[in-house]
Amino acid sequence: MRGVRSFLGWLLAIGLIIVLAFSADAKLFGDPEKANVVFSILADTTGLALFEPTGRYVYGMLEAFAALMLFLPFTRRFGAFLTFVIAGVLVGAYATSFLGQEIPLAIGGEETDGASQFYLMIAMTTAAGLLMFIHPGKKRRRTFN
Repeated sequence: MRGVRSFLGWLLAIGLIIVLAFSADAKLFGDPEKANVVFSILADTTGLALFEPTGRYVYGMLEAFAALMLFLPFTRRFGAFLTFVIAGVLVGAYATSFLGQEIPLAIGGEETDGASQFYLMIAMTTAAGLLMFIHPGKKRRRTFN
C-alpha cells in the first residue's frame, strides 16, 4: 500500500510541478511590456495598483517556491499545502465579482478563455488536497513494550 501511495504522490506532485513551473515562468519572465490579464483585471476592479506588476511577481515567486517544495519528498506536504492555498485564493477570486469565471484572452478583448483557468485552479486545488492526504510521509518504527 505504501508503494501505491508513493507512486500516486509522485504522479500528483509532478503534475502540479509542471503547472506551477509554467505559470511561474509566465508571471516572472514574461514580456515586461505586456501586462498579465488576471492581475490587470484585479488591479482595475479593486482599485489597487499593487496587483500589477508587484502582485504578479510575488505570486510567481510563491508558485516557484511551491514547485520546489513539491519536488523534494520531505517537504512535499508543505508544498501541497502552499499550492492548495495559492490555487484556492485564485478560485475565490474567480468566484467573486473581482475576476469572474471567464476572463478575456487579451486586455480589452471580447474573446474569453471559456473559464479554462478557473477549471485549472479547481483541478490544482483538488490535486493539492489529495496530495496532502495520500503522501506517505516518514516510515515509523513499531516498538513493542
